[in-house]
Amino acid sequence: MGIPGIMVSSVHPVNDPEARESHGSAFITDGRTSFSERWGGWYVTGTHGSQVHLGNNPGLTDPLNPGRSSKEGTQNVTSLEDRFNTSRYLAPTSDIVALMTLEHQTRMNNLMTRIGWDARIALWEGKGTLDQASRERINAEIEEMVGYMLFAAEEPLKEPVQGVSTFSKTFTELGPRDAKGRSLRDFDLHKRLFRYPLSYLIYSAAFDGMPEVVRERVYRRLYDVLTGQDKTQIFAAISSGDRQAVLEIVRATKSNLPKYWLAGPAPQ
Repeated sequence: MGIPGIMVSSVHPVNDPEARESHGSAFITDGRTSFSERWGGWYVTGTHGSQVHLGNNPGLTDPLNPGRSSKEGTQNVTSLEDRFNTSRYLAPTSDIVALMTLEHQTRMNNLMTRIGWDARIALWEGKGTLDQASRERINAEIEEMVGYMLFAAEEPLKEPVQGVSTFSKTFTELGPRDAKGRSLRDFDLHKRLFRYPLSYLIYSAAFDGMPEVVRERVYRRLYDVLTGQDKTQIFAAISSGDRQAVLEIVRATKSNLPKYWLAGPAPQ
């Protein structure tokens, strides 16, 4: 994205000791990436039914020479103890739910960094104001981020996913929760990653630290979508029930919301 950040990538590792790098290009992965293209070069522990990923395979097929390796023993792996000495690491697992959460969090943080970067430069150049060209460019970046926050292009799960560590429990315990006990950190893991389709990073220091002109625009766009005022096709898959739930959760748990959030209409 042209900014300092973190990336999660999937590669095609090879077991040739003479190879200086893996064959085929590494590609960035996040919540939009097909399950079948994730975690090449990674260890992955957890169950995921018949869905197939690229993990747990140090000799993955070279795309230039297909048929050289097998995915046998690489799927639905619940222990890595037969592969290496896990006692030398902080945890003996590479939890699939944690990896999916990491992918979401990485791109979300990069989007916030990029928008903040561009907005601060534009505000400095404009001596505190945004000219029309800068505003249009930043608004386009905001639309991209809002879509990602609302999981509009998320790759759906075809079967349930379950981790093998305590991550799925400890992550959700961090809250915050509304009076009905709901949290943006609650997992679904049957059809999608999270139960409620809005990124929990709305609570982060990175979100609150974005320039005010950006943050206020993001709030307005989220509000328009969650109340049903925005009819854009990209958000059509978000049900009215999910919109209502997310709106109520954010109203109850997020500080310093614009006043219109607290007294606005229910989703249509």
